[in-house]
Amino acid sequence: MPKVAIVILNYNGQGFLERFLPSVIQHSSGHEVVVADNASTDTSVTFLKQNYPNIRLIQLPHNGGFTGGYNQALKQVQTTYYVLLNSDIEVTPNWVDPIIELMDTNPKIAACQPKIKDYYKPTYFEYAGAAGGFIDWLGYPFCRGRIFDTCEEDTGQYDNTREIFWATGACMFVRAAVFHQLGGFDTKFFAHMEEIDLCWRMKNAGYQIFYSPASTVYHVGGGTLHKSNPRKTFLNYRNGLAMMYKNLPANQLFTTIFARLVLDGVSSIKFLLAGSFKDIWAILKAHFAFYGMIPTLERKSSKHLKNIYPRSIVLQYFLRGKKRFGEL
Repeated sequence: MPKVAIVILNYNGQGFLERFLPSVIQHSSGHEVVVADNASTDTSVTFLKQNYPNIRLIQLPHNGGFTGGYNQALKQVQTTYYVLLNSDIEVTPNWVDPIIELMDTNPKIAACQPKIKDYYKPTYFEYAGAAGGFIDWLGYPFCRGRIFDTCEEDTGQYDNTREIFWATGACMFVRAAVFHQLGGFDTKFFAHMEEIDLCWRMKNAGYQIFYSPASTVYHVGGGTLHKSNPRKTFLNYRNGLAMMYKNLPANQLFTTIFARLVLDGVSSIKFLLAGSFKDIWAILKAHFAFYGMIPTLERKSSKHLKNIYPRSIVLQYFLRGKKRFGEL
């Protein structure tokens, strides 16, 4: 059984596979590389069979999104560590081993991420993960190096290994046994926020999430849904509420979710001023979809957790002008 399996979930991403799979193969010697195809309708499967016959290909019968696709694929991969890798990422030399060595030294680390930088602006952090993920008390996610749409330039300011709240699903190192122990991703999420939900459940189970600057990858981003897509707005708002319902302590549940609903409404003003009426409709639909999900959501025993930002990141960013993590 290989110790590390790098699993790339692909959906109509032949162009990304052509561009980035060579770097994964070149810089991942000694580790298994697996492509799980999420019922693509392009010619990805034919391309892989013709050009990479030695790479293990898992063909899934239908597109279950990020959550269902990975859950089904990882049932078929036996290993100690998974590396969940987006197809639109360029890796660098020695990107795997430093993180595996860190996780080997601390069995409490259930997930870890490398430094995520922008493929098109290589000196800058990238939106989906940057130098490690955090959330505020209302469940709004942000990163060291990225708050809302402001990405910082990497000047070495986050070159310390440290515990974080969530690791990005774009390049997520996961202890396989813990992933399966906790039931993997919540398939009701389909895509977006699912990695934060998983990391929160890991923390509630007594594990830690880490960031390591010893590994760097470059992410294109927006490969499936661009961040301004109303579908993405819907999934982010709905899943953010569902995640909080599942993981918040009982004594914080009602007040926190009520405050979040109010602030979601306020955030619609931003879309109104931008003329993004489809995004406003997406937020409204997300709220009603969340209400419909409540009977199906399984609440986990939870506790007070460190690394939750005790203030509102929305107010800090938009009203107080704090655009960088170091200013919080």
